[in-house]
Amino acid sequence: MISTILLQAPAAGGSGIMGQVFLFGAIILIMYFFMIRPQQKKQKDAKNFVDSIKKGDLVVTIGGIHGKVYSIEGETVILDLDKGLKIKVEKSAVSAEFSKKANGTK
Repeated sequence: MISTILLQAPAAGGSGIMGQVFLFGAIILIMYFFMIRPQQKKQKDAKNFVDSIKKGDLVVTIGGIHGKVYSIEGETVILDLDKGLKIKVEKSAVSAEFSKKANGTK
């Protein structure tokens, strides 16, 4: 009885490959939307931030140094730290804006 049921099952040789192609395509699509696209958006936002830095902004460098932008010279930024102490860093080393609101002072 069981052997007759198995003999009547349709052969799945041709449709198996299309199912695998669809599965791999779906995996690639999921990886794009959950991994690649957010990373590209983050990089674009960081580039826009670095390009929009202007004199007087309070910023934080990648190394954690807090300072006020004193001047911008091409791809470098001069930060005023405290009491006239100035350092020169690359624009790409500035990681975030540090506003007075975020600091908790008025």
